[in-house]
Amino acid sequence: MSDQKQPAYASSIDTEQAAAALAQCRSALVLTHAKPDGDATGSSLAITRTLLALGKKVETWYIGPFPAWLDLATGATAVSKIGSTDGLPAPAGFDLIVVVDTGSWSQLDLIARWLKGNESRTMILDHHLNGNVEIADRRLIVPVAASTTQLIAPIVAAALGLPGPRKLPLDIATPLYMGMATDTGWFKFSNATADTFRMAAELLDAGVNATDIYEMIEQQNNPSRPKLLGRALSSLEFDDDGRYVKMSLTLKDFDDVGAETEDSGGFAEHALSVHGVQVVVTLNETTREGAFDPLTKVSMRSKPGPKAIDVASACAKLGGGGHARAAGVKLRMELREAAAAVDAVIRQALRSMDSRIDLK
Repeated sequence: MSDQKQPAYASSIDTEQAAAALAQCRSALVLTHAKPDGDATGSSLAITRTLLALGKKVETWYIGPFPAWLDLATGATAVSKIGSTDGLPAPAGFDLIVVVDTGSWSQLDLIARWLKGNESRTMILDHHLNGNVEIADRRLIVPVAASTTQLIAPIVAAALGLPGPRKLPLDIATPLYMGMATDTGWFKFSNATADTFRMAAELLDAGVNATDIYEMIEQQNNPSRPKLLGRALSSLEFDDDGRYVKMSLTLKDFDDVGAETEDSGGFAEHALSVHGVQVVVTLNETTREGAFDPLTKVSMRSKPGPKAIDVASACAKLGGGGHARAAGVKLRMELREAAAAVDAVIRQALRSMDSRIDLK
């Protein structure tokens, strides 16, 4: 194994250069991570609609599973939902490939073969801490942005020749706001800064209806979701001092209540509401016990403050990544083995945090 240090996941272009790439291309393919959330969807839709407004040829691909509200969000904008890559054409007809809200091979594995070898015409727009720089020569990475849509808003405004986001067309302003609202937990997470609220205000000035967006995202659950939440909460395991909590969902849990994998999003917030809890881990079994190639999906969330646990660093030790307060990883392990691996990493993080506090 080579000891050569990997290049830092950092920007190689600025806002003006990103805007120019959109304005100057003739055709583009827009991609985001599998299982698109509000920020991934909002980012990709804003880029897509901007390119369409500029008269460009554009295709947008989403990789499942898909949220219940995706069709409502995309509306009349044509997109392709990918469950399998069989029959998909190679992106040879596009002179620009835009990847939003991720820069990680692990989140683009289904379409990785379309990206490899195309780094010179690929541009990443992202706000995550970790990624693979070899995916794209052009990268705008802004980890301090609360969402990818927050960093995209001035890009699309500049590409359209507008003085700022408050002048954006409503069909572009709306998905931008959606990404900011969902990635900040409706502006209650610690990543919502003064800049975030200022940008939100500009998008509201553009005519965005915040109530409609909340209803579309948060009030579209099927009856299986609250039933699955009950299973998750009944599985809660508190560490001895109550700072670390994990919940686990087996395939049987999903089967028993008729739920899909996307129905488990956001469950960690219920455990984080408990006083004293610093970090919550959710483990989802995705293959049957004893499977030849087991896989467990792990999600980590932590509270801000002086005792905050950097879950991006914790996930990185397991091969994943994300944000300091929200991160994830896929472990090629059965549920119980994955839980033990996560326990070791989180307990080490808690000990390290205690040591830092003691030294002060």
